[in-house]
Amino acid sequence: MGKVLPLYYEGALLTLRVGTIGILLALAVGMVTAVARYWRIPILNTAAVIYTEFSRNTPLLVQLFFLYFGLPKVGIRISGEWCAIIGLAFLGGSYMAEALRAGLESVSTVQTESARVLGLTPFQTMMLVVLPQAFAVSVPPLVANIIFLIKEISVVSAIALPDLMYVTKDLIGNSYKTDESLILLVSAYVVLLLPISLLGYCLEKKVRYAGFGN
Repeated sequence: MGKVLPLYYEGALLTLRVGTIGILLALAVGMVTAVARYWRIPILNTAAVIYTEFSRNTPLLVQLFFLYFGLPKVGIRISGEWCAIIGLAFLGGSYMAEALRAGLESVSTVQTESARVLGLTPFQTMMLVVLPQAFAVSVPPLVANIIFLIKEISVVSAIALPDLMYVTKDLIGNSYKTDESLILLVSAYVVLLLPISLLGYCLEKKVRYAGFGN
């Protein structure tokens, strides 16, 4: 097991790289989608609903196959790593959007009306009043979505990206050390995900202590 640890280290680095970029993009997409649905602008709201339902109801593996194997048929070639990042952002954006939208909807209309009476513009009201409280409410589902998306990266081995799952399957196929390989795989995911869970727990306590989550 000690001899193959460097392989798991490399797989973990790829998982972190794809996960970090993909999740940041997913948060950006989710924010735009959630605000579009919150403001209920007719065209944008319809587009946001279509995107959300389409994204959440198609598996990441199918999306990756479309990006990696389908697009080259029409002359568009994307590297495997960027296919994974785009697929993760596309899938994750819809989940982030729903988590953020729930937070936005939880903010009382009394507060937005009070902000407008004080002379704040709609943009200032969103940035200074609505979003801080919405984020506080959305922390638990956002952290859960981040953990879910990192675990979903395991399917990128299907497009030959050497992530943790790819390394594990390769070692099992070559050495038949199934138990040892799986133990290392589980340990690697615990090492990656446990700090995120603890950080999310601490962040949730902090925003509740500050009074945003009440």
